[in-house]
Amino acid sequence: MKMVWITLRTSAILFLLCCVIYQLAVTGIAQAFMSKQADGSLIYNSNHQVVGSELVGQAFTEPQYFQGRISSIDYNANGSGSPNFAPSNPELLKRLQESVSTWQKQNPDVPVSSLPVDLITNSGSGLDPDISPEAATAQIPRISNLTGVSAEQLQTLVQQNTISRQLGIFGEPAVNVLKLNMALQKELSQS
Repeated sequence: MKMVWITLRTSAILFLLCCVIYQLAVTGIAQAFMSKQADGSLIYNSNHQVVGSELVGQAFTEPQYFQGRISSIDYNANGSGSPNFAPSNPELLKRLQESVSTWQKQNPDVPVSSLPVDLITNSGSGLDPDISPEAATAQIPRISNLTGVSAEQLQTLVQQNTISRQLGIFGEPAVNVLKLNMALQKELSQS
């Protein structure tokens, strides 16, 4: 009987330490030192309403906005991941051909040879919120034609929303599509 009480007492102590105290400590430290990240890196509009997260991409279907990467999971953050097709897989080739065809219809002024690969391929998670600066720049002619915003103004928006490499050496320059489209909306509302 003594062993049962020791086991129960040890289990209760470990439960309190691991499931209560540790969780409160980690949450408290995160909120104290990096509350924006701890809250999900949320992005707010001018009315202080949440419109998305810096970490999760969104589908922009209107052609007057910048488009992000393809997501085979429709940016559903409940289950990240994408099909792990080999380069020779017929499904991957079919999806790529459809993506290129869609690109040609939406961007007749930009040749397929200038199409950045990140606009027709998934990221590993299917949730990538960023595209390369080249991918954003390739969309400028379409957006300029549809919105009336000059190509120079759009290029400035792309440059202003380009995130450089971390510490100057890690990663690649990237553009957060949601932030870029919010900047575009602001530009359109001022016109």
